Amino acid sequence: RRGLEDQRLYAVWTTIFGAVALLLSAIGLYGALAFAVAQRTRDIGVRMALGAQRGDIVGLVMREGLTTVLAGAACGALGSLAAARLVASQLYGVAPTDPLSFAGAAAMLISVAALAAWIPARRATGVDPIAALRSE
Repeated sequence: RRGLEDQRLYAVWTTIFGAVALLLSAIGLYGALAFAVAQRTRDIGVRMALGAQRGDIVGLVMREGLTTVLAGAACGALGSLAAARLVASQLYGVAPTDPLSFAGAAAMLISVAALAAWIPARRATGVDPIAALRSE
């Protein structure tokens, strides 16, 4: 009974640390993209003045953010496949290379990253082309 309580406690703490890591990565991605959008205000204003639609601007910023995230998710999946044998003794009822777990983790990371990228992308659509062109 005591061993099961210890395992449960470890699982709770691992979940808490994982959630905090996910939150920090989302905040970091949001901050980096918000800064990039702020730096490119003139570029976005020119694009909008030349006829770019709001969807084009959202797509531009989302592509910028998600390209990096997708590359990171691919590298992370390969790294976790390589390290799967190290954690195999800690897993109960799940194979170390369970495809559903890998897909679920990747989907969670990508969806949180998409949300973090969507906020600056939506803010970029509010750039006034005339004010952006006059800013420099």
